[in-house]
Amino acid sequence: MKKKMTILNLPMDLVAEIVSRLMRAVRLTCKTLNTLSQSSSFTKLQIGKEEAAATSEGETRMIMLMDCNLFLIRVVFKGTDIDPSTEQIGKLTCLNDSDQVTISQVFHCEGLVLCIFKDGIRSVVWNPYLGQTRWIEPRCTYRNRLEEYDRFSYALGYENKESCRSYKLLRFIDCAYKHLLRYEIYDFDSDLWKNLDVTPHWLISYHNRGVSLEGNTYFCASERNSEEEGLNDHIICLDYTSERFGPLLALPFSAGYDDYVTLSCVREEKLAALLSHYEVNPYEIDIWITTKIEPQNVSWSKFLAVDTEPHGHSIEGSFFIDEEKKVVMCVNKNRNWNRHTLDIIGDAGYFRESDLGEPDCRNCQPHVCAYVPSSVQIKQPARGQKRKQESNLQKRIKQEHDGRRRTRDSCIFSSSL
Repeated sequence: MKKKMTILNLPMDLVAEIVSRLMRAVRLTCKTLNTLSQSSSFTKLQIGKEEAAATSEGETRMIMLMDCNLFLIRVVFKGTDIDPSTEQIGKLTCLNDSDQVTISQVFHCEGLVLCIFKDGIRSVVWNPYLGQTRWIEPRCTYRNRLEEYDRFSYALGYENKESCRSYKLLRFIDCAYKHLLRYEIYDFDSDLWKNLDVTPHWLISYHNRGVSLEGNTYFCASERNSEEEGLNDHIICLDYTSERFGPLLALPFSAGYDDYVTLSCVREEKLAALLSHYEVNPYEIDIWITTKIEPQNVSWSKFLAVDTEPHGHSIEGSFFIDEEKKVVMCVNKNRNWNRHTLDIIGDAGYFRESDLGEPDCRNCQPHVCAYVPSSVQIKQPARGQKRKQESNLQKRIKQEHDGRRRTRDSCIFSSSL
């Protein structure tokens, strides 16, 4: 007797392809297929197909923080002679509290996004592709009383263990004139905060956000208690395995006090550094990419040198690189018109500008980073810990907002990824 043929007798790649086409149109009723659709192998297959399709269409996706809101943006390149098109395809909202989403900082780590809310008492780690979130309650807050913004800086990284990644969150504040110095780490596995026993020989400014590379975080920094304190002429790495900062590593250029220096990463493989020569020529921009990057050793190669004076634009914002197209995308503030723009610059004077509008929130620094979907599962706290965490968070939010009750809900993009 011939064995009855079913869909589950087909090769796994073919089954995954069939399920991927059906899952958005119908509700899965088969337990086995439902399990398959949620498996990491299936998710990786889907991500690979989506990346291949996006690459063939000349598409780049980015996450953009603007006006205290988080957006998913698609940029499509059709050729060097055609202006790229930009489209908003998603926005982060809270299901029962959409008008109250005000994000002051965002940090990207290999497909996971750390969102710091303006109130300083809420932060969430979020996988936009899987729709998973984990809320984290800080031990204390410190805000500027005039701006009412959380003054801590944040970063997300991980320790590579044998079978999985162990994620950790860095939180620190370093204000010498206010005698505030605090470095602490939150461990996702233990659901606990602990202080880092450090005596910083470095200084990291509040507005200089770090970038994640291979689980570690790199910051622009300067030597503390020197004549050049506050000058971003070095980088420094936090290793989440040892929970220690490495030595100061020199940048490949000499920067002045008025120059603008910032970091980015290239496809989660390399580090990039941008220098705007504000002291000499605000329209002269140099961009470097690492050829070797380790916590205690780095070497660089120049990627691009650009003169934006013909376009009347200086660059002073976050950026990321599309190495294949050899272009740099920067979110920028046009000082002449008080408007935000997405500037795309490249070889041979290539320059394109997309108007993002006039900012509604003056104190929110716009930020942009490349986004690639991730199949990483966000580990949740134990059930008892989660209930306690939710209870404490609700109490603190209630106290913070003068008794007005606000619900805590999961975050989503209002449009499909």
